[in-house]
Amino acid sequence: MEVLVTFSPADIAEIQTPAVLIDLDVAVANIRRFQEYADSHALNVRPHIKTHKLPAIADLQIAAGAIGITCQKVSEAEAMVSGSRSIADVLITYNIVGAEKLQRLKALATRVKLSVVADSVAIVDGLSSAFRDEAQPLTVLVECDTGANRCGVLTPDAATSLAAYIHKMPGLVFGGLMTYPPAGGEAAVEAFMRVAKADIEALGIKVPVITSGGTPSMMHAAEAPTTTEYRPGTYVYNDRSLVSRGACGWEDCALTVLATVVSVPAENRAIIDAGSKVLTSDLLGLTGYGHVLGRDDIAIDQLSEEHGRLMSNGPIALSVGDKIRIVPNHACVVTNMVDAVSVIGNGLLRTEAWPVTARGMVV
Repeated sequence: MEVLVTFSPADIAEIQTPAVLIDLDVAVANIRRFQEYADSHALNVRPHIKTHKLPAIADLQIAAGAIGITCQKVSEAEAMVSGSRSIADVLITYNIVGAEKLQRLKALATRVKLSVVADSVAIVDGLSSAFRDEAQPLTVLVECDTGANRCGVLTPDAATSLAAYIHKMPGLVFGGLMTYPPAGGEAAVEAFMRVAKADIEALGIKVPVITSGGTPSMMHAAEAPTTTEYRPGTYVYNDRSLVSRGACGWEDCALTVLATVVSVPAENRAIIDAGSKVLTSDLLGLTGYGHVLGRDDIAIDQLSEEHGRLMSNGPIALSVGDKIRIVPNHACVVTNMVDAVSVIGNGLLRTEAWPVTARGMVV
């Protein structure tokens, strides 16, 4: 069931548009849903914060049972740890290159339990050079390509070789295997990881963690039983791309964009004040740039930077000043477009503005 508004008209009137709205009641329900699934299959949950970039939501995820968080940048991790009351365990799932980033990584490692990934000797050498004289070694996982064709070693043999290399390097300790597979890739993950794990253990090296991720297939994570940990990101908010995949419904979408109609130049056309700078130009295989809640007849067919065009096959039945809520195609990018989000629900008496703490971090 679609819900057009979940807070009072007075609150809507006070919010300047375009605005990103977060319904905490929906977000908490999303967090609990996957945590319960993971708990029932003895999977650790390590959510990716790229979707929300908010320490307060990471705290909710940890309170529900997550063991820590996943970040994509050193700077994201710094911001999240500084703003949180509960983050004590961070995995950065990105090859870290460059002296400045490595120095900041060293400082971060003194604040939390920290792990990183690597998919080449060059990355491992850089990490070892930075940590070789540190009292506490850095945990490094081997990133494996199980079908996404992005980063990662290509074969179990290559994973075994790199694990052995990490194991012998000063300042480092081998922490396990990491992958980000395509949706529906559980069988490929299991085939790759089962072989790599056995081969690494045959060398006398422990494989304490096998971590996978991806919201579209998260409710099938247990179909790769070698996996010990899962890293969903978008699940906390959901978005139109996930609704289109059947992974959730509109009622499960915690992030929406509130926009105002600023022009109705034709009977079947209206213009809103939300363009590519908030809805983004990501299509993810879809047609149009979001779904207007309660209005299946409307398509957002065109964006410029500050304008969005709404088209309907019949009368659009909107007036200048009307406000609409849009489920964007891709929630993660929308989060990074704004300095703050408007938060509703979860016992809040009024809408609150929460700064997007880890937004726009470049290191």
